[in-house]
This record gives sequence, C-alpha cells and structure tokens, in this order.
Amino acid sequence: MPLVLHRVTATNHVELWMNNSKQWQAVDGESAWRQIRSMNAEQLDLFRDFVGAAVRPSATLSAPSTFDVAELDDRGLLAALADGNLADSLTLLAEAGRRRLAPAIPLVRDLCRRHAGFGARRPIPEQIAALNTLHAIGTREAAQALAEAIERSWVEGPALAVAAWCAGRLHANLSAETVAILLQHPDPSVRVAGCACARPNPAITALLGELMVDLHRPVAEAAACALGRLGRAEARPVLAVMLEKSPSEEVIEAAGAVADEPSLVLLGRIARSGSKLAPAALAALEGSDHPHAAKIRATILSPRPALASARSTTAAQRMT
Repeated sequence: MPLVLHRVTATNHVELWMNNSKQWQAVDGESAWRQIRSMNAEQLDLFRDFVGAAVRPSATLSAPSTFDVAELDDRGLLAALADGNLADSLTLLAEAGRRRLAPAIPLVRDLCRRHAGFGARRPIPEQIAALNTLHAIGTREAAQALAEAIERSWVEGPALAVAAWCAGRLHANLSAETVAILLQHPDPSVRVAGCACARPNPAITALLGELMVDLHRPVAEAAACALGRLGRAEARPVLAVMLEKSPSEEVIEAAGAVADEPSLVLLGRIARSGSKLAPAALAALEGSDHPHAAKIRATILSPRPALASARSTTAAQRMT
C-alpha cells in the first residue's frame, strides 16, 4: 500500500503527497484516497447518511406534547415553532398547516434547511412534516419555499419525492434543469412526483415522452398525464386506456386537454355515470375546444326527450 501524507504550505494550502515507487509526488486528493483499500467513496462525503441514523432520534420525540396547541393563538404558535423543541415540533407543524398559518412559512423553511445533508437513506420526520405543512398552507410563498428546498438540495432520499409531489400540487416554479433531474431520478417515486412539476419546455417534453414507456407503470401514467396537461397529442392512447380502466380527476383533466372523439365518448360516459368523477368529466368537456365536446355536454345536462315528453303527457292528462 502506498504511503500517503499531507503538508501545509507557507500560504496555508494543504497538499497531498504519495510515495509511489520510492518517489514523492503531488497527487489528486480524491484519487489518492480511493487507492487506499480501507476506504470507499462514501467515506469521502462527511455529510452522507450512512446505515445508522444521521441524527439520533430525540428521546422525547414520541413523548406527548407539553402543552395543548389548540389553546395557543397564532402568535403563541409561532413562538413555539421558533423555540425549536423537538418534542413538540411535529404537533406544532401539523397545527400550523391546519390553520394555513402563512407567517409560519419562514420558520418551516428554516426547519427544512436545518436538516439538509441528512435523510438520504431514511426520512427525517421533522423535515417530512415541514414539507406537508408548506403544502397545507398552500400560498405562493409556500410554493417558493418548496422550490427552494428542492433547488438547493435541502431534501434528498424519501423527502425528495414528498417535496416534489407538494411542489407539483402548488405549481411551484422549478427550473427546467431541476425538473429534468427529477424526471431522470433512479427512484420511481421521484420520477412520478417530478411529472407533476413539468412545465412547457422542449427538453422536458422529450423526457416525458421517454417516460411513457417506463418499466414502472405509475411513472408511465404520470408522464402521460403531464403530457396531456401540456396539450401533447401523443399522450392520447395512454390516457384513453386510463380513462376506461382507471379514471381519476387527474386523468380526466389531462385527457380533456387533448381529447379526440373516442376520448370525448369516454368522458361523456363518466359524466353520465353520476359517480364522484362526473363533475370533473363535465368540467373537462366544458374546457375542451373540440367541436363535439359542447354537444355531448349539452345532451348530458338537458333532460332526455322521451322523458320530457312523458312528463308533459302525464301533466296534460292530469289537467283533463
């Protein structure tokens, strides 16, 4: 094994030297460390979350709250959040989200930042709770905080999927480069969440087209919905199958944006079904610019001719 040492120069710079073949020579630090068999690449990252927990769980994390948060006014809740007591943080975050307390956004944002660098292998409960709180508050400032947490890599691992999902629901403004990273992430759940963040961009559209044949069906379906929302007709075949087999409000919205006649027929069936998805299907028909969409919607909203005729006949007979 080669001998490695470092020395500090007169200008306080650290140089790494290696004795190889009986000669000392300056070498690249990372390459030199990787030549030492007892080390691996992960040891070079001092902030990587190894198999053990990066932050030891607080002994009081699961303990009951020391006070009743429902009794706090908004100012008291903000003060308690600023105190940063781990024993109460999850309860306080949930209450801030329930109240949609916009002044709490800077505090929640800082909580996300304080846990940056951890959570690559396992979720950090406080950070996940903070992301959900921002989603619950739902303002433009909350969306910006979510975007910042993603753009600055404050969240990773399981938290990244949660952050991307929340950002997509709030239409957070993520850069095209960041969205592309999400769409190409090795974790399928992150790719699914990244589809919700897609915005009109040629590179993003191309990536979504590739994801429509992803081996993970949820990813392919999420990509089709994203393309549909962007008005891309190539998503029609996948969306038509989803409309018939697994309709949802998201699928209906995406299909309505690119609907052709077969898709309009499927939307009409859902609208007539009287199910909880019927209002979404009616809204999709109303929003469609296809010439047949208005006709289908009109036939659904107007009473059936035969039924109307029977009712009028019955009324006439009663009068006589």
